Amino acid sequence: MPVRMARASCGRDFHCCPDINTAVENSCKSGFDFVCLPIVNPRYKREFLYGPAKNRPGPLTRSDLALSGQDWSTLIVGKTSPWLQLDSRVEVIRRNSEAGFKQELAFASHLGLPAILIQLRHSKNANLARCLSEQIQTAYFQQQYWIQIPLVSARDQAESLMEGQLDEEKEPQDDTWKWWHEFRTLCDSHRRINVVLELSANLPSEDVLTRWLAEPIKCAVVSTSLFLTNKRGYPVLSKPHQNFLKKLFKLEIQIILSGSDRHPDKGLHTYQQYLDHLWQTRTPPDPVTQFARGYEDYLQSPLQPLMDNLESQTYEIFEKDPVKYSQYQKAVYYALLDKIKPEEKETKSVVLMVVGAGRGPLVRASIAASHQADRKIRKVYAVEKNPNAVVTLENMKDEMWGDLVEVVSCDMRQWEAPEKADILVSELLGSFGDNELSPECLDGAQRFLQDDGISIPCEYTSYLSPLQSEKLYNEVRACKDTTNSNKPFDHNFETPYVVRLHNFQMLAPPQEVFNFKHPNRDAVIDNTRYASLEFEINQDAVLHGFAGYFDTVLFDKVNLNPGLCEEG
Repeated sequence: MPVRMARASCGRDFHCCPDINTAVENSCKSGFDFVCLPIVNPRYKREFLYGPAKNRPGPLTRSDLALSGQDWSTLIVGKTSPWLQLDSRVEVIRRNSEAGFKQELAFASHLGLPAILIQLRHSKNANLARCLSEQIQTAYFQQQYWIQIPLVSARDQAESLMEGQLDEEKEPQDDTWKWWHEFRTLCDSHRRINVVLELSANLPSEDVLTRWLAEPIKCAVVSTSLFLTNKRGYPVLSKPHQNFLKKLFKLEIQIILSGSDRHPDKGLHTYQQYLDHLWQTRTPPDPVTQFARGYEDYLQSPLQPLMDNLESQTYEIFEKDPVKYSQYQKAVYYALLDKIKPEEKETKSVVLMVVGAGRGPLVRASIAASHQADRKIRKVYAVEKNPNAVVTLENMKDEMWGDLVEVVSCDMRQWEAPEKADILVSELLGSFGDNELSPECLDGAQRFLQDDGISIPCEYTSYLSPLQSEKLYNEVRACKDTTNSNKPFDHNFETPYVVRLHNFQMLAPPQEVFNFKHPNRDAVIDNTRYASLEFEINQDAVLHGFAGYFDTVLFDKVNLNPGLCEEG
């Protein structure tokens, strides 16, 4: 699982670095965690084809003995030279740049640098992508390649300065996201190629910013020129910059501070302290987000409880859900109040069935609801097909429930109930509202229900939305089928996965797909499922898949929305 950073990880960017030891020492004293510096002096142009500098003697750059191997691999991010023009129309410049680029990457690999920063300055980067792809395929060292891209192109920034501000309604002439999209496509969306997003003074529209949140962003470059000065003389960022950074923080990004110190009386460390303050003051996660921490963008195959017996750890994870069982308890509470009026509570009781009882969380919730509502349950039937989970149910019956609960070790499809239930409870909804036995098994189980009985859940609706997420695309692409090696590669992309969506963007509002109600009293129950949907996407984007989710009405006004799941 990814490591959660307790503080903001900040790096210091250097345009040039005469003394690497002094640069590293001063940066560490100012609270920075790493430094970004040129692999080769930016003014040291080489000539590999011909020219007076072709046979120039002397070392390429500083010695690898300047730092220890540990420092090279943990404190230094290398930057390629700004004079490299791998996509120049002039053949000599292009070929010379290719040779210089490969030379610098080779030396960075020799040093063991964890990442190399490569700038995109325009939209034409086909040859750069080709050379980088070749490097990735042949290099023995597994480096990360950070592609630095401006949030707003230099031309658009210049126009915004002339006009006073960036018009959010105006389409940018140079959409830098397209630069990135073309580049990563030519590199086959390799997992080791990530984005370093360079923030601009004037931020573009919210749609443009949101689209970047679906990309594999590793760092944000924040220039000291973006900082304002507060009343106490300290550097601060504008509210729009703060808000966007906090959104990026959800992706566990690092920050690179570039530019000269514009508050020398306060010291460079105040920039780092302010950025760490923004990190620490993020909006705290809600209970569901806290519960799912560590499983963001982690693909899981949907459970098949009809075919497989679930393991104890799987039940344990389900039972830790901070919302679901409290909502089920609330639904049973209102159902009991509906079935037994206040004047009947001393003389009337109900029969409740839990189908798919697992290790008993719904049984516990139902009994707790009866105490809360001050209503009597005469009998609870806990029906469970997994014989291993039945062991737990039997133990809990002996220790807690007694004769109130009857444990039934049987598949609900084969069980013949001794009596009909007033309330039927199940959580066999899956992740899309139509898997994990639902709705077919619940339709079959309604034979256990009285004519005026209550089904919990009573209705659920599934939704679908187009989704962009390179992270999930690469996760699906990396999946290996362990059951049938003869399946085609595209099989992974036709498989639905359950995942806590994190590094993604919805491309259009969700639309309703299927709706089911229980009990279903139709003479002929038809659960045929097919839908054709049309979505309108208002900006350039990549359709990587579809996000599916459902919400359910448990009873009356008690709803449950398990959240989004991605469909490959």
